Amino acid sequence: MTPSRAASGIDAQQTPEQIAEALEEFLAAHERAVVAEDGRGLFDLSSAKYSITTEHGRCTLQLWDDARNIVRRVSAATPRGAGNAASLRLTVHRFGQSRPASLDILADQGRHTPSTRDAIRRRYLKVLERAALRAAGQEEWGGWKIDGLRAAMDLEKSFGPAYARGSLVNGQQAWAMIGANGQESQATIDGILTIGVLWLAHCRENAGGRRLYRGLRIIVPRGMAVLTASRLAWMNFDAAQWELWELDERTEELTRRDAADHGNLATRLLHAPDVTATREGFADAAARMMALVPEPAREMVEQRVRSAAEMAFLLHGLEFARVRIGYTGQSFNRLQEITFGSGANETPLTEENADALRNLVTRLCDRRRPFGIGENGGRGEGAKRAIADPLYRMQPERWLESVLRRDVSVIDQHLDAKHVYTQVAAFAASDRGMLDLLSVDRDGRLAVIELKADDDLHLALQGLDYWIRVRWHHMQTADASGSPAFGLGEFQRHGYFPGVRLSPAAPKLYLVAPALRIHPATETVLRYLSPRVDWELIALNERWREEVKVVWRKKNEAK
Repeated sequence: MTPSRAASGIDAQQTPEQIAEALEEFLAAHERAVVAEDGRGLFDLSSAKYSITTEHGRCTLQLWDDARNIVRRVSAATPRGAGNAASLRLTVHRFGQSRPASLDILADQGRHTPSTRDAIRRRYLKVLERAALRAAGQEEWGGWKIDGLRAAMDLEKSFGPAYARGSLVNGQQAWAMIGANGQESQATIDGILTIGVLWLAHCRENAGGRRLYRGLRIIVPRGMAVLTASRLAWMNFDAAQWELWELDERTEELTRRDAADHGNLATRLLHAPDVTATREGFADAAARMMALVPEPAREMVEQRVRSAAEMAFLLHGLEFARVRIGYTGQSFNRLQEITFGSGANETPLTEENADALRNLVTRLCDRRRPFGIGENGGRGEGAKRAIADPLYRMQPERWLESVLRRDVSVIDQHLDAKHVYTQVAAFAASDRGMLDLLSVDRDGRLAVIELKADDDLHLALQGLDYWIRVRWHHMQTADASGSPAFGLGEFQRHGYFPGVRLSPAAPKLYLVAPALRIHPATETVLRYLSPRVDWELIALNERWREEVKVVWRKKNEAK
């Protein structure tokens, strides 16, 4: 959880603290990392646990799961590669042995090597061409020929090699076409509509009057179209035609999905916890926890009720401890357990490790805090170094969420700061969506607020996903006679917005990000959304950690 002080590399002579920081930074950034020895995977950290200590002048790493438990002294940690290819090479020593060995912590153990992925994607291009020829007997494919099918990377236009792109041509008429093979991840396949919209816009801009592009034809693997179908129902059918097809790569058969099909909206809300009652129940445990927090930092720590059985402690959105209700042994006697750290490094609080928690909170408060502007409008060198600290930069969206949760009216003065909910869980198909913020305006209209602190070309459609779910739950308010009964619907039945009469209007979608972090693709995608989606794109200042200011905003001109 504690990042290294040297972002660009590790010194040859490392202290135990520097090694621990390098380890914790890497593991915090890659929660699904794999620990390997001599090329053989030992631990998958999505399920295994680890502990890092720097006692007695050495850095000790312990790893364990249901199958094994190892302890190694680490004398060096060397970063390699970047992104999903990143790894951390550890020089380790078994206790009682002087000869060093190596452990590698790998950021991403993908299902395929780069060369295998390239071969799969090249093969898919041929499968897609053959499938189109096979479908020539269908009305939608008859007379149309594939032109310029490719999967080359074009970073300038945000086109990656995971998507096959081309055109279907019949005289001067054309369709933009995009597809993805079944070996891609579900997240990649779910991103196909964003890339497809950009591809359609690119085709239209470069048609030069030679071709008239009707719209976009999307091909996804069979059984993986649920989210794309849900999104397509809310695209602008006046701006373009939209077709969704499923491809069985084994039989090379194409089957059309209804573009007006909302997909499987089997979704549910979790009940909002009784915050007052939960705080009272956790009062003793919270007091014990806060007693370990240094005095100057106590007012900075946020105590956030997650559920009736859990309360978290956060610093600017970064969760560092929590208290939960559990059961003792084989009985049904309830107990409260405090843990600190995160992920695989989560550790139960005991009298023996209380100092470790104190040190953790002290480091957090010193390194993860806003830095003000100096007299001449700039920042001192110390502040600049601190801002470069990975712990300062970690989980920026959670930090932004915590800022707006305290006062959501800074992005729109009509929003009700008394009713703001975070991470309202909704389940659709096999996907679990977490709303960033859900609020309501003074007229009782729901507000879905999607936050991004870094560039993300999927901002618009991810926000749309949450909007679709909130709207669906909001519409579940008809009484037995079939007439609307807004104001006492599903959200109120689950404990949200007490005392508020909700408006029958569809929710408003707010897309919020720092101005320089709004991906150029966002506005292109928004132009192709249905006018029924009332959206507002809000750009914030870059120093939002110190004070949030709206730099500019754009609204759906069709509303």
